[in-house]
Amino acid sequence: MRFLKQFLIISGLLITALHVHAQSSDELKRLRNKYNEELEQLNREYEETANNKKSSLRQLSLLKEQINIREEKINSINSEVRLLDNQISESNTSIHNLQSQLDLLKKQYAAMILFAYHNRSSYNKLMFVFAAKDFNQGYKRLKYLQEFAGYRERQAQYIESTEKDLHVKINQLDNTKKEKNNILADQIKEKVTLGKQKKDEARVVSDLSKQQGQLKQQQRDLQRKITKTNQEIRDAIRREIAEARRKAEEAAKAAAAAASPGGNKNVTTNKDKANRPTDSEVLNTTKEAAKLSSDFLDNRGKLPWPVTNGMIIRGMGVYTIEGIRTESDGLEIKTNAGAPVRTVFDGKVQAVENVYGTYTVIVIHGEYFTAYSNLKSVTVSKGQKLSTKQMVGTVATDPATGESVVQFAIYKGINPVNPKIWLFPE
Repeated sequence: MRFLKQFLIISGLLITALHVHAQSSDELKRLRNKYNEELEQLNREYEETANNKKSSLRQLSLLKEQINIREEKINSINSEVRLLDNQISESNTSIHNLQSQLDLLKKQYAAMILFAYHNRSSYNKLMFVFAAKDFNQGYKRLKYLQEFAGYRERQAQYIESTEKDLHVKINQLDNTKKEKNNILADQIKEKVTLGKQKKDEARVVSDLSKQQGQLKQQQRDLQRKITKTNQEIRDAIRREIAEARRKAEEAAKAAAAAASPGGNKNVTTNKDKANRPTDSEVLNTTKEAAKLSSDFLDNRGKLPWPVTNGMIIRGMGVYTIEGIRTESDGLEIKTNAGAPVRTVFDGKVQAVENVYGTYTVIVIHGEYFTAYSNLKSVTVSKGQKLSTKQMVGTVATDPATGESVVQFAIYKGINPVNPKIWLFPE
């Protein structure tokens, strides 16, 4: 029975370990499939630009994206291989333990069979019982013979079960080894492709260096547009805050005048200035605005994307391209040409701005604002109430690069916050 307990403990530990590995393996496979889909899409786009027989900034951008994703995929494959190596090692240990357990069970069973053979006659069994010194001992001997027969049957079942488990583990080991070989073959292919793409990147960079003046001008134009867009958004938010503050102060003066004997509405005391409300407080003056702010905050990490199909190509912060420094208040999300852009939460259109030929829509959600820029057209107007995922316009396509990129930003008051931690994970 002691060996049976050991066997059950070992089996339980193996099942738990396999469950953990399965979860990790599934996640890594999901990542690998995601990388494959992104690489296929990028490759199609790159082939379209390559057919023009002329290197372009878009070709370089697509190559860089493919190289980055391919490197991430190779790192993910390395993690998968390490995981499979651990599974193979544990499977070998498991097979060794099961084989040892099986050998021991068979040895014990053989001893029982030999004992049963030597005491196979009913006469011997009866003599064993009748040789007892009293009735109680005779009864115990009879029960012993019955239990021995049952134990022998159970041992045969344990041997059969262990043999099945052993075959299952051997099959799992074979499948794991095949899977590892397939993944390693995929990794080799990706490394070869990565090497070729890095050579292509160097060639395109060389070709583009001949057009450096033109490219720098394009980048300056883009930087100027982004800076102007950021400024327009912040100015619109400042106007909203100023208007909300004016209304709050007028309401406070009216309340103070009604409470004072003279009824002077123009009285402003030092105490009033000291108690001036913050931007957050004036934007949350009404119950509706306060609830909207609270609901927006509660959905951090769960907001839908502003496009149904997109990929982040540049995050929030400062970056440099062609020696031109640019600061972004939000994300740049590449999507399909003419793709609809939608609001990520309930709100009201605070402003629609035209910046160098494309539109920016700003939506207010209590003390939070979302901005959707680089739109070719808009389908909403100032003051219009919106519901989550309602369309606000369509994305514009840059004629120089051929890319369709929507710029998405989130502000708390006048301060930008990183949209990536607010959107539902990719």
